[in-house]
Amino acid sequence: MAIAEQFAGLQMDQLIGAPLRAAADASLQLANSTADFINKVGFDNGGKVRTVAFAYQKRSTNDDGTSNLDEMKVDVPMLAIVPIPNLQVDEVNILFDMEVKQSERQESNTDLSASVTGTMNFGIVKVSVTGSVSSHQSNTRSSDNSAKYHVDVRATNHGIPEGLARVLDMMAANVAPALVGSTLKDGNGQDLSEAAKERAQRLKDLRQEISQIETRRNAAIDSLENHIGRLKKLASAQQNALQTAMMQEMNKLDKDSEVATTYSQNMDKVNQSWNNLQNQAADIIRMITDSGEKPGGVSVLFALKELDSKKEVVDYDSKQSGYSGIAQAQNSAVNAQTSLDQIEEEYAKKKSEYSDAISGKSTTAPATSGQNQNQNQPQNPGQQ
Repeated sequence: MAIAEQFAGLQMDQLIGAPLRAAADASLQLANSTADFINKVGFDNGGKVRTVAFAYQKRSTNDDGTSNLDEMKVDVPMLAIVPIPNLQVDEVNILFDMEVKQSERQESNTDLSASVTGTMNFGIVKVSVTGSVSSHQSNTRSSDNSAKYHVDVRATNHGIPEGLARVLDMMAANVAPALVGSTLKDGNGQDLSEAAKERAQRLKDLRQEISQIETRRNAAIDSLENHIGRLKKLASAQQNALQTAMMQEMNKLDKDSEVATTYSQNMDKVNQSWNNLQNQAADIIRMITDSGEKPGGVSVLFALKELDSKKEVVDYDSKQSGYSGIAQAQNSAVNAQTSLDQIEEEYAKKKSEYSDAISGKSTTAPATSGQNQNQNQPQNPGQQ
């Protein structure tokens, strides 16, 4: 058979396509296994994230020498602590080798059997001669066919998919330890006496109240800064509008004239008043608040200026379109400063109360102390 005929009948599309289709089916099954794992392990029957609760103890030292033994708990999503199978077929290698070996050998020998015998005399020497002819023939033929078909598939775990990683990041952002319970101990972690426990509990309550006031105080500071920032922004816009109008008038004047020189000086005074607002807004708001002034418009403490129709410097008034916005921003900043001052006063009193409790001047709540003081005070003779 000719060598070319050895390849007849081979379906190359099946030899190559079948392993590829099998690899595609395997990829689909691997993806389904990942999805099933996420659904079964990561979520409960109601579709909520399945979590694992971890409980631990945390000890902290207080200013009065006592300590808090806090019972903490944190709920961690299950998907964040277990490996997620995500196998994917990365490479498919198909190797097909066919080897055809064909060899033919032919040997030919011929044996002819014939003999000749003769005797010759050469004087005293007698010679005898014998001869023969042989012929042999043989034929040998051999062939060898071999084929190799090898499919190599490689799959690796690609880790957490990108979308799931982002979901886990959002979950992790909301994971925080929660305080389940807290027990007061002495500095060595031992139980306190009843009197020491009462004093320590009072100090603990004061610390919590101070912490709450600090949160409100920080929020009030942010609010004041936002209002002052808005005031500066509106003032800057108004200054630019006045500057544009003054420059238009300046361009109408002879630059070398005395009128132009005077007008330029007045422009500098106007700009300087608005620059002072930008640099001293917080201080001026403080001054307005401390003075108790309730301005209906922009406070005179800002000393804002503009130029009138006669090109003279006058006080900034409500004729300008931006006046009401600046006045409103100013009043909002004053209200924010007033709120902050009240919180600062409350904060200072609570800190002072805590210091007294630490030093032993007060071991009971202020309300109780006030009642005891009233009871210990001498009664009015008219009430006896």
